[in-house]
Amino acid sequence: MKLDIKSVDKSGERVLSVTGEVDVSCAAELRGQLTAAADEGLGAVVDLAGVSYIDSTGIGVLVGAANAARENGRTFAVRNPQPAVRRVLDMLGVAGELGLED
Repeated sequence: MKLDIKSVDKSGERVLSVTGEVDVSCAAELRGQLTAAADEGLGAVVDLAGVSYIDSTGIGVLVGAANAARENGRTFAVRNPQPAVRRVLDMLGVAGELGLED
């Protein structure tokens, strides 16, 4: 499934609404969007409501962005994961690190 990312800037944050599957074949696109927001000094919110699957590469992108945001005093949060994605984040113990919001 093709990855689609829509972005909107709101109050010093870039909200990325992601649709599709985040895996090794397309995780670089998400990383690029998150890096662009950081380069502009913006926090990031990643809305996963439209994501049905995420692999370890995609999770690594989110964790890396969360850590970089924290180190540089920017906000970062993941919101609205579908149940299957939420289970994976919980099982790996990264939900808290990602500022997960339902």
